[in-house]
Amino acid sequence: MTSGTAENLKNDAESTLQENLPGVLAFSHLLHQHPELGFGEHQAVRWLAEELTKVPGTRVEVGLGQLPTALKAEVGTGDLVLTICAEYDALPGIGHACGHNIIAAAALGAFTALAPMADRLDVTLRLLGTPAEETGGGKVLMLEQGDFDGTHAAMMVHPGDVDEVEMLPYACAGYRVTFHGRSAHASAHPWDGINALDAITVALTAIGLARQQLEPGQQIHGFVDSAGTAPNVIPELATGQWMVRAHDVESLARATTVLNRCLEAGALAAGARLEVVQDGPAYAEFRTDTAIAELFGSNSAALGRHMNPASRRGGSTDMANVSHHFPTIHPMISLGDGCPPIHNQAFAEAAAAPAGDKAIRDGALAMAWTCIDLAARPESRTRLLDQAAAKS
Repeated sequence: MTSGTAENLKNDAESTLQENLPGVLAFSHLLHQHPELGFGEHQAVRWLAEELTKVPGTRVEVGLGQLPTALKAEVGTGDLVLTICAEYDALPGIGHACGHNIIAAAALGAFTALAPMADRLDVTLRLLGTPAEETGGGKVLMLEQGDFDGTHAAMMVHPGDVDEVEMLPYACAGYRVTFHGRSAHASAHPWDGINALDAITVALTAIGLARQQLEPGQQIHGFVDSAGTAPNVIPELATGQWMVRAHDVESLARATTVLNRCLEAGALAAGARLEVVQDGPAYAEFRTDTAIAELFGSNSAALGRHMNPASRRGGSTDMANVSHHFPTIHPMISLGDGCPPIHNQAFAEAAAAPAGDKAIRDGALAMAWTCIDLAARPESRTRLLDQAAAKS
């Protein structure tokens, strides 16, 4: 049973976070200064582990299953398992333009605020360091190898240009595409060649025309990353990368069929051989737990952040796959008025500015307070435990 009123527990969590905040912010800035791409976050996971080992009673494990840059930290032994997710991979060329340094630091802050009261809350508090959200579906792999097992509720916060109580991401899948042709001299013997560039050009044209007939919410986008080496040589190889998105996994499958038809048309027209390889696991659509989201919204309002309902659909996240297995939230937390949208250099700069630091503090505290509500409110605790029991 929980020891202490929710109000007193929240006050204690805020005091603890304030004591630890300088270290939490320093960790964020360190990540920001040393961005690492997905599955290569070796410094990030080491620095996170170092911070977590400073928290008394915390059990830290670095390297989970097939993922050397994944991490699990736990404190407490209660029957209610609350999981906070940290992301720390960056984007090629523009570093932390998605603000994953904020995500990781907010998770660390929430964990440090709650850890001293884990026994009073009668919870097992878990922090999962989840690699390669941008490119490799780290959480999907962690789900498959059992790292989320036992979770009753999962959460994280994501920085953005608005305060929203939930994210509305698309289901998504990525593909690496190769057209195999045959080289020949483009002037002396062009008829001996099979032009892979022609194949990818026809495919691009077919995709562009097909967009008119896509269902609402379906998207196909991509780029060509190689197609020949010299103008007087028939290109024998052309490669590209495409992403397909849709409102849900069923619609995603139909949109993927359209992409494959267009790619096959290019190969058929040029006489080339087509090779398509899925680039990492597919991401699902998000299923927000509305009851937990309501608690997070109330706690954010107490901090002066009045969360709006989600107003637009965009992007994709592997946290959506987690939401298909456990009650999950993924609120967006604004970096302030005039904040640029994510995935550009200006947002990367904002992620290490004072507004980014404030988002860390507010996001950490709102998650900590929400965890306290889930543990201390009998109706919330019972609901989560009963839902898990019904699935087992």
